Amino acid sequence: MDQIVFSKAQARKIILHAAGLAKVGQFGTGVDAVYSLIGHLGFVQLDTNYVVERAHHQVMASRIPDYQTEWLDELISDGQIFEFFTSDAGYLPMQDFRFSLPVKHAFVVNGKEKTKGEVNLMQDVLSRIEREGPLMVGDFENDRLESSSGWWDWRPAKVALERLYLEGKLMITRTRGFKKIYDLPMNLISPETDVTLPTAEEFARYIIRRTLGALGIASIKEMNWRARHVKGHLVKSELEKMLNEGLVNVVAVPGLTKGTFYMLKDQVSEVELSGEVFILSPFDILNVFRHRLKDFFDFDYQIECFVPAAKRKYGYFSLPILHGDLFIARMDAKADRKQKVLIVHNLHFENVELDASAISQLIIALKEFVKFNACLDIVFKESNRQDYLRSIRLGFMRT
Repeated sequence: MDQIVFSKAQARKIILHAAGLAKVGQFGTGVDAVYSLIGHLGFVQLDTNYVVERAHHQVMASRIPDYQTEWLDELISDGQIFEFFTSDAGYLPMQDFRFSLPVKHAFVVNGKEKTKGEVNLMQDVLSRIEREGPLMVGDFENDRLESSSGWWDWRPAKVALERLYLEGKLMITRTRGFKKIYDLPMNLISPETDVTLPTAEEFARYIIRRTLGALGIASIKEMNWRARHVKGHLVKSELEKMLNEGLVNVVAVPGLTKGTFYMLKDQVSEVELSGEVFILSPFDILNVFRHRLKDFFDFDYQIECFVPAAKRKYGYFSLPILHGDLFIARMDAKADRKQKVLIVHNLHFENVELDASAISQLIIALKEFVKFNACLDIVFKESNRQDYLRSIRLGFMRT
């Protein structure tokens, strides 16, 4: 079995190219670029956090010049992409619809056993949507018997809707305010959509191809993560077959000794980076696996909105900032939408020295980020590098 050896620097370039971060506009411009990007990555994670523009839109805006949030809605309306919870909640290309079916089946057979009352409620909810059309949680009476005890303490109708969604009996679209609308699959997918259940082998190969296609170089750990809701998936055995068939190569990266890495045979390996700066979402495909950031980029990152306030080091919603193949900073920001001001609570630079070109690229990215968040101005509260901050402020004053 052949093994390809890449230095860390080479591996980083391959990973960034796979993520669509070799250069701005790598997938083109306009709504077609949005579809191309989702079609390439296979999955774009969504998140409801609205401190700055939502994660799925930021994934697009960081890669696609002049991205408009309505483009994503347009693709959903046209039936070219759909929302589902695979490894996480996110958007997938409709061409992959059949590969969501094993996950839906897994939620049916592996989920918590339902009581007779829960089964009846789910049937009642489904019957009502069949009769009345798409409905939201607010369209159902408040059937909570006790007061809410917390964020995830959903009332029974909400639980029923979510179970029907995860099991594939309902699908989701969204309002402009990002609230869920539950509808029947027959109303959201075209008759031409392939709805045949993949074999276990087909599903495993899909997972392998999609994971390696989006990550460039990856271990079986990341592949298993994407298939984690399907018990008994055949990722490991199918990976061995694909290696023997010459469809996948083993990759060695000197300095990384834990685990074995893989890449698709046709993965682009000769990559040039533009040297542009990308302000990334914490839920970007590049950032979702913390161990990969440490291994390949020497970047120790954690999203701290899930960390108690007293233990946060960088801020509530700190955004990684990438320059070329180097993470240069993390920015804790909030969009004040009433005042149209982007407030940067903390711009923390990593232990790197940045030249004038890098600072210039960072200023360009910050200006685009301000615009993307529908703001007109930016305010910096704190930074560990006042010299860099002075240069950035001067850059904004010149416009």
